[in-house]
Amino acid sequence: MSALECQVFDIQGKPIKKIHLPEIFQTPLRADIIRRAVLAAQSHRFQPQGRDIMAGRRTSAESMGVGYDLARVPRVKGRGFPRAGAGVFAPGTVGGREAHPPVVEKIISKRINKKERRFAIRSAIAATAHKQIVASRGHYVEAVPSFPLVVSNDVQGIKTAADVRTLFVGLGVWSDVLRVKENIKVRGGKGKKRGRRLKVGKAPLIVVTEDRGIVKAASNYPGVDVVKVENLNAELLAPGTHPGRLTVWAESAIEKLGGLFR
Repeated sequence: MSALECQVFDIQGKPIKKIHLPEIFQTPLRADIIRRAVLAAQSHRFQPQGRDIMAGRRTSAESMGVGYDLARVPRVKGRGFPRAGAGVFAPGTVGGREAHPPVVEKIISKRINKKERRFAIRSAIAATAHKQIVASRGHYVEAVPSFPLVVSNDVQGIKTAADVRTLFVGLGVWSDVLRVKENIKVRGGKGKKRGRRLKVGKAPLIVVTEDRGIVKAASNYPGVDVVKVENLNAELLAPGTHPGRLTVWAESAIEKLGGLFR
């Protein structure tokens, strides 16, 4: 089979024909550029934060000066009160100001050139066609029949979770879905940390050109994402900056890839 040729499967996992792959799948792997693109996308979700400039400074306290055998920090005036003589205002005191508080002016978003961002997407797409790279992310790929994994356009019309499971079983990726589900059970057991968000791993990504029910049907399985091909980004293809996510491509999505991300 040619490097630019791959097998197409039906939704039961049976091979039906072969198609030619677009040249985007010959893009060299550049993990460094992919990492930059993913970090840039993640940084745009950060929310700027700052502090009230008067926080810890709303007091009439003054320093008593020298000669009293006391530290020269500002102290509350008065006699007999619970806080009388207590140090305030200074960073080292109870209720005092912060020494170096965060400011909203800080630049927290990272930028990346448009050409680099598009190259990162192309490189991440090409990585989904290599079994070794996909397996290195931790995906279970022993039963996957082909890379890239291309399915007929009938996948876009799947409307039930049961049919999604049948698809995954037929394509040999069901074990990867179970991997994510089992990890959630382990993390949610006795060893779960209180007050922490439960992290969910990444199962297969399904790439389509239109949604005729697949998005809602696949949402029942944790870690499974469905995206239209024109909305692909480096973070979906390389979660955690690591390229090689296990991806199921609709045949029409493969055909449309040829004119995208140039």
